[in-house]
Parts: sequence; C-alpha cells; structure tokens
Amino acid sequence: MQLSLTLVLTAIVSLAQSAVLPPPQPEPRQTTGTPQIDYDTVVVGGGPAGLAALSGLARVRRNVLLIDSAEYRNGPTRHMHDVLGFDGVTPAYFRHAARQQLTHYETVSWINGTVTSIVVGDPPKNSYFTISSSNSSSSPSTNITITARKVVLATGLRDIIPSTPGIVENWGKGMFWCPWCDGHEHADQPLGLLGSLDNVPGNVRELVTLNKDLIAFVNGTDTPYYRNLTESKFPKWETYLRLHNVTVDNRTIVSITRLRDGANHTADPSLPTAPEHDLFSIRLEDGTEVQRAGFFCNFPSEQSSKVGQEAGVVLYGGRLGVNPDRGLVTNVNGIYAIGDANSDNTTNVPHALFSGKRTAVFVHVQLAREDADKELNGTAVAVRRDLWDRDLEVEARSLWGAVNGGPEDDITYAGEFDI
Repeated sequence: MQLSLTLVLTAIVSLAQSAVLPPPQPEPRQTTGTPQIDYDTVVVGGGPAGLAALSGLARVRRNVLLIDSAEYRNGPTRHMHDVLGFDGVTPAYFRHAARQQLTHYETVSWINGTVTSIVVGDPPKNSYFTISSSNSSSSPSTNITITARKVVLATGLRDIIPSTPGIVENWGKGMFWCPWCDGHEHADQPLGLLGSLDNVPGNVRELVTLNKDLIAFVNGTDTPYYRNLTESKFPKWETYLRLHNVTVDNRTIVSITRLRDGANHTADPSLPTAPEHDLFSIRLEDGTEVQRAGFFCNFPSEQSSKVGQEAGVVLYGGRLGVNPDRGLVTNVNGIYAIGDANSDNTTNVPHALFSGKRTAVFVHVQLAREDADKELNGTAVAVRRDLWDRDLEVEARSLWGAVNGGPEDDITYAGEFDI
C-alpha cells in the first residue's frame, strides 16, 4: 500500500493549490477553566482525509480519537478510482481496509457520532477544545463530551442535488461530477451534461478524450444572462461546442428514468471495475424523451457540517479557510481543516490523503513544541507569534524530510514539502 499511496501523493503535490487565509472574523465561542484533557487530537470525519490524519498521528503514537458520522460524499458512488492500490474498490471497502490497518495502532480509537459543537477553551492560547457529539443511530442514543488539545476537521462537502425526479435516486450510479473519478467507466458512450449553460464548455473540455457524443441539457439556462456569463468564462464557446458537435438542449427536464443498471452487484469489491453500461431516459417539457448512457453533472456544493463555522472558523469561497503554510490551520488556532472541506480547492481522494498526512505532521510538531515549553518552563511561555510560526514550519519541513526520504527513495518519497 505504501508504494501505491506514495505515487499518488507524489502526483498530488504538484497539483494542490494554495489559498489565502481569510481576514480575521469575530471571536470564536469560549469556555473558561482547564479540565482534564482526554486526547491529543480529535479528528472529525471518517472519510479518506480523516483516516489519513488518524494514520499520520498513529505513527507517532499520539492519543487521537476519530469521530465519524458515517455520512460520506462518495457514499452513493459505486467505486472509488485514481487511488493506486485501491483503484476500483467500493468506498466502503476502502474505509474498511483502512480501519483494519489502523487497528494495529494502540493509541488511536474511533466512535460513530455526529459532532454537534466545538468550543474553544483557555483563549487566546486555545490550549484545549471541548467537543460534543451525539449518536442517534444507537439504541438508546448517546451523547458524549470530550476534550482535546487540537481538532482536525475532515467534515467534507455535500452536493446540492436538484429535486428533478430521478437525479437523487441515481446519483453516483451513472450520474457523476468528476471525469477522473467515474468518467473512464463510461468512455465512448453517449453522455448527457447536466448543469447551467456557463459550465458546459468547461465540462466538454474535460471530457473530449473520453466521449464524443455529448448533449448538454441546460434546463432553461440558455438565456442572454447565461450566454454573457459563458462568454466571459470561455471566450468563443459556441465555436468550441460546434467543433465538438455538442448539442445544447434548453428544454426543462421533467424527469430522468433509469432503463438499465450498469453495475455488477455481485462483483468482488476489492477488484477493479469494468466498463459500466447504464441507460437513462430523459423526459422533457414537451413530452419528448431522449436516451443517454450516463450524465456528467455540474451542481453546487456546501459544507456538510457547520461545526467549524460555529466554532469561529471563517469560510473562504464556501470552504473552511486554511493557511497552507501552517499545516492547513484555520483562523482559530488549534483547529485544522483538511480534505474537501477546506479552501485549497482540490476535491479528490488522493488530495484528501495528502492533506490529512500533511496536517498530521504539523499537529505532531505543534504538540511536541508545547510539551517542550511546559517541561522547560513549567508552563507555555509567551513567544513572538511570527517567530513561533516560522520555527514551526522549519521543524515541520525537517520532519517531513526525515519521514519522506528523497527522490532516490522510490518507495517512501512523496514529493517536496511545499505545495
């Protein structure tokens, strides 16, 4: 697994994008007093990002708890792709395999539950956090409150799916939003594009190596406003669509009905997938029906959880704002955000794994620095924040190099520290 994951991480290093930390916002909620600290770190969210952070902290024997709501953005998806060593497995199989491997580390644990609040303690040092979680699926339902020195948010995003009959029911099963994740299984098949007109040219550009027979169902958005918006985003878009024989259908979609299920429901979940031959019928407002083998969709998304915002974390473009130079820490010192939820604007499993490991390195170094200060001075000493931040990055960079090896170390090398 290490070799495969390393190759994935090496690729993602050059692709990840930096983000500017948003300006300061109102102070987060606070509590007073210093309770007993239960964990070094609590990770919120058990998808690939959260599991990677858990693994990274386990490797240095940090006392860490994962709280998992069991709600995943890729939960409806048939298979997970582009993760070398796990290409084509079901998302559930990947999570199962990861947890099986993590059971060998004695300092990590996890529970099912939904985090309902994160409250900052001991401001402005933010030396601990109080995390409340509930689990309504258990009988009887359980509520817990724990404390941790650091919090890692791996809460992910939620796709905002239109209410058109047939979309929610078939989401992730022949209807997908990422050509890298699911496009290859529907290559050389007649596809429909679902979304507003301004997204069509970019979607076509992403699919030209996979599909040639494309119809864009823009659902009434072929209007002067959207045409101007499309031209500003993709100059000469009409010429581009003509070059690739893309039809734009502006009629309102009444419903989408599945005619054939392309999944192999008896397949071994650990084996790669074969092409999937789905078939759908799109019923339009004038009664016409058009058949397509699948859909590439462009729908908006939002934060799956509001606990980060409610704890004082600011949003940047709808994402939890992070500082990429300090291990993806948010504006609330001690709270980090990784994976789809954060503002580095990359959404895929390899990125989630990379961001989780990167933050684990920073969290470990930060905890170790705080412990050293307490050992040497009896308590954490006041330091110049600019020097603290600079030294933290230097130490994290050094540790990354030690665990990462170099380009000549093919098995362990995951790319340069900077992203």
